[in-house]
Amino acid sequence: MTTDTDTTLTPFRHTVEQWMRQFQKWLYTELETTDGAATFQPDVWQHHSGGGGESRVIQHGRILEKGGVNFSAVQGQMSEQAARVLLMPDPNYFATGVSVVQHPRSPMVPISHMNVRYFEAGNGEAWFGGGLDLTPIYVDIRQARWFHEQIAAVCDEHDPTYYPRFKQWADDYFYLPHRQETRGVGGIFFDRLTAGKDGDRDQLFAFVKAVGEVYGRTYCELMRRNADRPYSEREVQWHMLRRARYAEFNLAFDRGTRFGLETGGRTESILMSLPPRCEWHYNQQPEPGSAEEETQQWLKKGVNWLAHSPTSLD
Repeated sequence: MTTDTDTTLTPFRHTVEQWMRQFQKWLYTELETTDGAATFQPDVWQHHSGGGGESRVIQHGRILEKGGVNFSAVQGQMSEQAARVLLMPDPNYFATGVSVVQHPRSPMVPISHMNVRYFEAGNGEAWFGGGLDLTPIYVDIRQARWFHEQIAAVCDEHDPTYYPRFKQWADDYFYLPHRQETRGVGGIFFDRLTAGKDGDRDQLFAFVKAVGEVYGRTYCELMRRNADRPYSEREVQWHMLRRARYAEFNLAFDRGTRFGLETGGRTESILMSLPPRCEWHYNQQPEPGSAEEETQQWLKKGVNWLAHSPTSLD
């Protein structure tokens, strides 16, 4: 993805917002092309305090049963409680970003998430955040390593400390403490990369753009490689359990969900991340020695994915 955005011609927040809009269009177009059967339908909305966004949602695709690529650019004043919960230095804010979750219909294709965001507080403080992670229903070690290699390469281009720092952050963030398991094989997570404190704003912006673009390239490749793999009812049942775990995390722990709800955001767009179908069965456990148990054993913090398996996907 390329853009001719010139940061010298517009206020920085407008430059970032323009790129977010362009990135949303590029990404949902790439995902549509890879799916090959359905399109992301637009849903434009306005925020009550100022600004708004566009949700792009796909349903009943060949590969994607449900997915969203949501853009927002909102501004206003938070309540005192919301500002306190979100550690805002000033209740006045501007926020823009793109948030993505894809739920494939096949248990052989991983669930995926990505978001990139930019905040400005009323006191002038500004920062970036974001992340991406992969939630395979069945962990393929080769693919998990390849996914992490792509992310690590992007991080290393911008700062060699980013990947180890943000990979650990992802392990800690994408974690279900009540289950004592990670959501999937992780990725990276970062928050409050503050302009001036953590780097030049243009350098931080360049990193955030690279994160968004590597997500599009890697996830479309994983969709293509796994979409036609066979599966049975057994795999479908495990899929429903793993989707339920995903829903638990998003409803109980996800900061983006909390931010949207605390600031009076649009409910449909906020809860776009939930799967179309999932199931909870009492004390459902994988059978000893099964592929499901093997996947369960990988759902832990601190796995050095770069140390496992060859780098080629073929």
